[in-house]
Amino acid sequence: MSGEEDWEELLQNHPVFAFPKSVIGPGRNGEQSLSLSLSSLPDFVNTDPIDDKPTPSGRRQAVAIKDADLIVAAGSEIRITSLGDSKGARGSTQKAYKVLHTPNVQFEIHQIVLNPNGKLLAVAGAFQVAVIVLPRTGFNKLVTATVDCKSIQIGQYYHAADSSAPVAKVDWHPWGQGGSTLLVMTVDGKLREYDISTDADEPQQTLSFVSEKKKSSFDAEDASEREVASFALGKGKADWGPLTVYATMRSGDIYAICPYMPQNASVPSTYVHALECYVAAKQEFLSASRRGETVSSDGLTTLYDYQRKYVHALLKQLPPGTAWPATTRLVPMRPPTTIKNTPARQGPFLLQPSPPNLAGSDGGDATDIVYLSFGDDAAEESEGETERLGLVLVSFQDGKVDLYLDVEKVEARWQTKQQTSNELPMLATYESIDLGIVSTLKSASTSQRGQSLLELVQGNHPVFLGDPIHDDTIYIYHAFGLHVLQLEPLLRSLAIALRDTNEESNSNAGSLEATLERVAQTDVLPILLTFSVEQQASSPVVGVAVPNDVYLTYSIFILTAAMRMSVFPLNLRPDSPYSPEKEQEPKPSSSQALPSALLALPTPPAPPPSDIPLKTLPTPPEGPPAYVSLLEKESFKVPPVIARPSGLPGNPRLSLPNNPSITKGEFMLTPDTLRYLGTIVEHFSAQIRDVQLAHRTVETRASLQEQEFKRQREKVAALLERARALGSAGQSHAERIVRVQEAQRALLVRLDRTLQGLMARASPELSENETKWFEELRRMKAEVVGAGKYDDSSLVARARLLRREADRLLPHLKELREKEEARKRNMAEGREALGLSQAFELGKRSTEERTRIGLMEAEILRVANILDVTLGRPPSLKMQNEEAKKEK
Repeated sequence: MSGEEDWEELLQNHPVFAFPKSVIGPGRNGEQSLSLSLSSLPDFVNTDPIDDKPTPSGRRQAVAIKDADLIVAAGSEIRITSLGDSKGARGSTQKAYKVLHTPNVQFEIHQIVLNPNGKLLAVAGAFQVAVIVLPRTGFNKLVTATVDCKSIQIGQYYHAADSSAPVAKVDWHPWGQGGSTLLVMTVDGKLREYDISTDADEPQQTLSFVSEKKKSSFDAEDASEREVASFALGKGKADWGPLTVYATMRSGDIYAICPYMPQNASVPSTYVHALECYVAAKQEFLSASRRGETVSSDGLTTLYDYQRKYVHALLKQLPPGTAWPATTRLVPMRPPTTIKNTPARQGPFLLQPSPPNLAGSDGGDATDIVYLSFGDDAAEESEGETERLGLVLVSFQDGKVDLYLDVEKVEARWQTKQQTSNELPMLATYESIDLGIVSTLKSASTSQRGQSLLELVQGNHPVFLGDPIHDDTIYIYHAFGLHVLQLEPLLRSLAIALRDTNEESNSNAGSLEATLERVAQTDVLPILLTFSVEQQASSPVVGVAVPNDVYLTYSIFILTAAMRMSVFPLNLRPDSPYSPEKEQEPKPSSSQALPSALLALPTPPAPPPSDIPLKTLPTPPEGPPAYVSLLEKESFKVPPVIARPSGLPGNPRLSLPNNPSITKGEFMLTPDTLRYLGTIVEHFSAQIRDVQLAHRTVETRASLQEQEFKRQREKVAALLERARALGSAGQSHAERIVRVQEAQRALLVRLDRTLQGLMARASPELSENETKWFEELRRMKAEVVGAGKYDDSSLVARARLLRREADRLLPHLKELREKEEARKRNMAEGREALGLSQAFELGKRSTEERTRIGLMEAEILRVANILDVTLGRPPSLKMQNEEAKKEK
């Protein structure tokens, strides 16, 4: 399963993609009712709560992949098949599928969404919502064609009544405990949270993105400003992003509510600590900025106090052992109830500057929104300028995609009587992307009735789908095909621009604006086109899935309304931070610096590390280098026309609706067909020229590399020949060195004999000083060691005796020390046991006794004076005199 042909062959004519009975049954129009044309446009625009037709209108997601199982929604049926079993049945007629028997699901299914753990499947129609418990592994071994599954109807009072608002989007919250938190957004702006494990009928929480109308007031708002098109959950690391919900109206207005946490949530412990640091830093900055001001910001102070109380309530729910910087883990939490006020709706966001409309289009309603956050969690050093960069993408019916930069993060706010600020949140408009839908429809002629094909835009509903592996890749599918948006060039160039601006000491707003003008834009690549110029109809894409399983090839599965599956293989690329090195210092290990063909080759082993330290390497001599390469210093870049780093084809594939005339063997050549063929031929001709130029460039590079390889081989051969010459000369030098060493040894022996003879002739006997020195050495030896073995007066014997006495006395001294420490400890405890009131009474009595003693001493001295008797000084006076002397 490593190529595109394998998947196409595997899923070709698979029965899981058979039309449901609601399409091919009696009284039905068949496959033509699923195509978007001017005749079927009312079915795409109008929604009937009583009769929900199989027309693929509104938001559609009919495909999901769970591990190696493919799940398809066809009508009111949920079909499931194992891709592994289908692979084993290649080329045979044994391909089969199972139907999930769910009595509670009796409506036309528009959306299916898997929960985070892959055990539950949320299905939604135009008005109703249900949850299905998926079967366990091994369901394909059952003999029956159906598999009984438990299904639960969600919020029947809110989503199953005749007056219920249509469902805009359903999604699972990633922080829901056990993956059982389901979010249901209806067109009237109500976001309801259901906990499947607790209560499937009543929502745990309800958020309102549309303000209530006042009966006695006039409202000039348009209807599209009060209808929600979609919602998205925010992202972030150390801010309020993960606790934020964004919603877009049909008019394109964006609102946000923060904070929002599921009633039964599992929150990473590190996020709570990071949020605490974020709020504390905000409060510290506010207090520092208010020191030099006379007017206080009471509104911000109250807001930050609310945020601090909210975060402290989260910290109290953390169990022991999760203090910073402990390893992160999921902690069960509930929303704090310390703040009674409800979270405030923030918006509409100011879009600066205002995004422009597409040329030739009057604009269309917004259909979907997605929030992206970029940063590298694996390495601390890779956190660059885009660490906290958030992007908001909004799609419209006419094929326009607005990309906004979230430069001012949304913070938690609550509804209060005293509004903290009247300023609206802001999003910076970066670019408006054109998918080419309007230009395609305008290039085709009008219909036979004289209607413009631009009216088909009303039945278009673009939907975003993120790549599960690469966060900077977004797929957007719609009624006319599928496009891929690659944000990697934009993020990388934006990081470089911000870094260069920060490095300039004299940078100003003008330099930043000039730098941002050179930033690259999003790469837009069409993958699949479903619009037929001849039939003036299109087969909308109703489902897209990208598997994230090690047993399946990294590919994209695309299902159209005609139940045709198209598969495109994708290429994995290494994840890299968006703060690259400077351009003048390229890294040879970067995936962008190497051709994509070389990425598939095995990586050569790294050379062993050199034992020579870098500091001891000789410095290169001044002057011209010894060898000049024919190649440039920068690595060769493969031309984009043949690079294809993502693996997607350069030309989009066609998946058109069935043409009855072609089925009958008839083909009608029309001016539209000729114009389309001319456009395609011109496009292919331009691509052929680009491929030829790229081929010449690659051939020139290959020839240059061959010449360089030949020169390097010649240079290496010359170096080897020189090394051999040096080796032969070195052998003679080695023999000479051996002879010199032997002569040196002989000279040393001769020198030693000569020196001994000279010493014997100069002083044959010991001198007087030498004799006295040796006698002193013998006396010191006798004093230290002793005259004999049993000499007790030697220093060695006395040291041994002293050691024995010390070993005998040490235990007694240790025992006395322990007793003294115990006595001091008991005295200290006795002093500590004395209470405050007792100490006060003892002090009071001591003062009274001292006063009485003083009076008695004075009386005794007076009587002694009368009797003329000489007395000594009283004891108290003696003690005072002694203390005075000590102080002096």
